Amino acid sequence: MMSIYPERTSHDLHLKHVVNNAVGPFPANCAGYMNPPAAGWGYIAALKLSIGTVAADMDTGLDGIVSYDRAECEDAYIGQINMLTASSFCGVNGAVWGYDLARHDDLANGLIKPLMMLPRHDGVEIPVMPMAPLLDAAYRLFGSRNQRRFPPLPGSMVVCANKSRTISPERETTVWCALAIAIAQDRLTTANLFIEDSSDTETTGEAPLVDIDRNIARSILLCGADQGVAYQQIFIGHKALKIKKGTVGCALACVPYVTLPHNAIPHNMHPEVLVDLTLSQWEQALELDPMAPYPGNYRG
Repeated sequence: MMSIYPERTSHDLHLKHVVNNAVGPFPANCAGYMNPPAAGWGYIAALKLSIGTVAADMDTGLDGIVSYDRAECEDAYIGQINMLTASSFCGVNGAVWGYDLARHDDLANGLIKPLMMLPRHDGVEIPVMPMAPLLDAAYRLFGSRNQRRFPPLPGSMVVCANKSRTISPERETTVWCALAIAIAQDRLTTANLFIEDSSDTETTGEAPLVDIDRNIARSILLCGADQGVAYQQIFIGHKALKIKKGTVGCALACVPYVTLPHNAIPHNMHPEVLVDLTLSQWEQALELDPMAPYPGNYRG
């Protein structure tokens, strides 16, 4: 069985090229990928799960707008953006925040254990890991609504892998969103895969969501078999909230593709240094004020 913490070897140099080419034009704000003028051809993917709610006292359209807007503002702050929907891959010219660069300390220290093991199409058992470190990493990159760090530039065009579900229930229900990323074994020739899902269920508690997690992981492995792509790890998470009658809830699974601001790079260093730093080392190098703990109810 392969290690659940694959060694970072041949693709590290390539990742450094990606990060060096993923710096945008703004000093303190991330920019959306493909926004001119950027330093090069690379981009950074950051993962987010959020739920926003509002009292259902306007009309269906307006209630939906406000609940979606609140979902963008909750947890990792990506408010005030023009979200452009893309398909769900982090390609050869992309890197994952909290995994490839500014690696979350819990991952770097081997503290995250698999939720389950599932067989790949070639019979190799693949670990399905909790997404909590990657959600926390995005939160600590963008900041929160009340404590912003390097959020996307207000009004910018930001390409995102995303899926949302807006619910205005006739009776109490649970709205949820789920997100997974499969890390490709060969990062030089194949892409990582994102799967987003969101819906509602009248069944409360963890059991139905655990089944959803397993099915999302199985769908990833089926996609890998179809494409002939070997994934070495899957990270998965979900967020759920009970919604009462008279409330509108929007659950958002989202992965913004961004370029980094100049101020997110330690002084007098090349961007590639982020590949060798943990998340806490990056924060220390920038002398950032500590963030409040990642908020909300999420698995992992």
